Amino acid sequence: MFSFNAVASAESHLTDTVTNGFKLRTVIVDAGHGVKPENAPKGHYSRGADGSFSNERNVTLSIALKLQKAIEKDINGVRAVLTRSTEDDVSFERRAQIANENKGNLFISIHCNSLPDKIIRERVGGTARRPKYRSVRVADRSGKGTLFLVYALKRSTEAENEIKNNQVEAESDLDGGGLDPDDPVVMILTNEYKRRFRKQSVNIANLISDEIVQVDGRRSEGLRGQSIYVLCHAAMPSVLVETGYINNPDDEEYLNSDEGQTEIVNSIVRAITKYKNQMEGSGN
Repeated sequence: MFSFNAVASAESHLTDTVTNGFKLRTVIVDAGHGVKPENAPKGHYSRGADGSFSNERNVTLSIALKLQKAIEKDINGVRAVLTRSTEDDVSFERRAQIANENKGNLFISIHCNSLPDKIIRERVGGTARRPKYRSVRVADRSGKGTLFLVYALKRSTEAENEIKNNQVEAESDLDGGGLDPDDPVVMILTNEYKRRFRKQSVNIANLISDEIVQVDGRRSEGLRGQSIYVLCHAAMPSVLVETGYINNPDDEEYLNSDEGQTEIVNSIVRAITKYKNQMEGSGN
């Protein structure tokens, strides 16, 4: 049972911990995928999608490197930490660990989208009454534009565990640094962090989308919740940016061009700047 005194103490502590004096100091920039190195540590890896002449893992690294430099140049007092800076892949688990170790305030994961092949039936002979068909796999290049992902609600338990371990546990006055999962202070703080982080994840996703659509004139497929490991294990507001469809010829050209990458980076930087001003001005 919760005591009224415990709840009141938790809510008071919550106000000081979660809402007051927020400063955006560290943005984690995550270049999706990579080349799995030999003797790589255990974990989950993914090489990413392929276009007709380029690979997702190379495009995301190029954009991430540009984004890191632009954030630190254009947003005063904010550092950008890369989860990878070479072609070598980093496991999903290590990416989230890097974000949490560096006490990130915002996690931006850069990816390229791709559609799976379509299966179609084509006629290969026969008669008018008894035609013969076969199934054929063909590339689906119809996808175009950006898409934004936040963690699916069905993974809330994982998000709660990371918040407890990386946010709530850091509060030194909570039971001497140790956590009792049934402590009302721990429960209230964890739920409030989770609520706010999800709200802020949606907010930054919408801000980036608005910049890409309204300033760059590109298409956005909107925002979706999806079961993405790094999004629910990074204990901070997090968004995955699908910058375009690498298996669409027009998008692939754009994603590999210096002009296209610069536009994407500038849109994200403008969105982060707006987010920073909102958060530091309102304390939400």
